[in-house]
Amino acid sequence: MNVDHYTYRVTWSAEDGEHIGLCAEFPSLSWLATTPQDALAGIRDTVAAVVADLQAGGEAVPVPIAERHYSGEFRVRIPPEQHRRLALQASEQGVSLNRLVSAKLAAT
Repeated sequence: MNVDHYTYRVTWSAEDGEHIGLCAEFPSLSWLATTPQDALAGIRDTVAAVVADLQAGGEAVPVPIAERHYSGEFRVRIPPEQHRRLALQASEQGVSLNRLVSAKLAAT
């Protein structure tokens, strides 16, 4: 597994007064550092160590988000009233409900 393919992010933690490195595929891991560069290096090293431990133990290693296959479909449960409002909007705009909701999601 190439740990360079994981999704890393660095953000400021006001609570800790430091930058925090995160990895989307390993949400329980983080690394605090005084600079963004050190936070990124720290979380990358931590992920590499965890992946090595998982592999050594014969455990499943998360597939990087960038390498996962997505069908483009997912189910969403919403209240019936909201479903009705969206169906009405779609009808008034002359588009399918799927196209309307897709456009709304893309706008966020």
